[in-house]
Amino acid sequence: MTVPAFEEYVPAIDCTCAGCAVQRRTAAAALPARQGGHPAARGARRALVLVTAAGVVLSAGLAEAATAAADPAPVTDPAPVTDPDPVTAPAPAAGAVPADLVTPAEPEDAADPADPGPESPQGGPGPLQGAGASGPPASQASTPALRTTTRADIINRAKKWVTAQVPYSMSKYWSDGYRQDCSGYVSMAWNLAGNEWTGSLASYGTRIAREDLQPGDILLFHNPADPAKGSHVTIFGGWTDSTHTHYTAYEQTTPHTRKQTTPMAYWSNSGSYVAYRYKGLSTGTGGSGSTTTFPGAGKFGPGADNAHVTQLGKLLVARGGKRFYKVGPGPAWGSADRQATEAFQKAQGWKGKEADGIPGPDTWRLLTTGTGHDIPAAGGTGQGGSTAVPAFPGRGYFRSGQSNSHVDRLGKQLVKKGYGKYYASGPGPRWTEADRRNVEAFQKAQGWRGAEADGYPGPETWRRLFA
Repeated sequence: MTVPAFEEYVPAIDCTCAGCAVQRRTAAAALPARQGGHPAARGARRALVLVTAAGVVLSAGLAEAATAAADPAPVTDPAPVTDPDPVTAPAPAAGAVPADLVTPAEPEDAADPADPGPESPQGGPGPLQGAGASGPPASQASTPALRTTTRADIINRAKKWVTAQVPYSMSKYWSDGYRQDCSGYVSMAWNLAGNEWTGSLASYGTRIAREDLQPGDILLFHNPADPAKGSHVTIFGGWTDSTHTHYTAYEQTTPHTRKQTTPMAYWSNSGSYVAYRYKGLSTGTGGSGSTTTFPGAGKFGPGADNAHVTQLGKLLVARGGKRFYKVGPGPAWGSADRQATEAFQKAQGWKGKEADGIPGPDTWRLLTTGTGHDIPAAGGTGQGGSTAVPAFPGRGYFRSGQSNSHVDRLGKQLVKKGYGKYYASGPGPRWTEADRRNVEAFQKAQGWRGAEADGYPGPETWRRLFA
């Protein structure tokens, strides 16, 4: 039996001549970094080419003889790796192993662009741990279990982890039973029955257009080819600019939960993020009394006793108003409800009749969507102490036939913000259709629709316009 001949193309590692040194440097530079190559100087590595004579039967696999790297912290190679730039071997003799049976060279990966966003390894679906309920995750059931919640509840739950600065981990669980990665965070905020992952969260939501995003919705990127590479999900907290290029993102990432202004849709893989709205979001049609639709001013004030007063109190407590309630909140209207409502209104920079302690449509919308400013701690000034935003004068100044300095001021600010295209002349102190159309354009740029974008400024339109 003829012994197989191994022809080696590795330059001698201990040879100090210039030729071998050049070959070693060339070989190291040709290898991808993951295989040990480095332009600074890794040890040269070359594959061994098996050359057999005619009729030789190969009875054992080829073991690669790799030369150890000279680097003081050598890289361990996966076995075996074919040289991505093999030295051309002499033509094999008749009967040699065909070239198509030799393992082809593996191309070098292209360098990844700089990614300021986090890598997001994902844990799979699983039950709540510790303080949470036990049992299989809801995603393993035939129909995902949905718990009714509101936008305010979603944002308030998200804020709890931000305040606690929950450390990121795909294997640990917070005290509420949810896994401490990005999908566990959304599972918690959406109040799901178990821990989901980026590959299953979509089943709990309805896909929506990005321009329809509202607080409590999510932006999800799931990479099915490699879920641990780039997959991520954030909670939408509201637009931060009129062009809708940035938004407030609540997310679980390294080193801990954060809330910050983020480019739409994310720092990396932006085009692959999909917007979803939770299917169990309360629309106000249920019988629990919880609603995102303003029930009317008549439901609040002295003598009121109903579920809406209870809901108002709970929303106010969640936004920093707990200190006003010695007991409750409850269905009977009391001074605590009025004081907490007034404190919330003043936190938005409102004064006079706009901060009278009785909730109106704007107060209710901010509370139920989790937007606006929280009630400051006792002794704090909050937004109301700021001189940057002038006090909203009241809706009555912005109606047909009105002429006053507030209309003039509004128009000039609209022009300053880039929303003055409907002015043929002016702006001026008299309210016109041009004023209304410019205000409407600004409101729509905030993501508002319907009655919220009617062209007539309210306290929140005023605050955002002058902020």
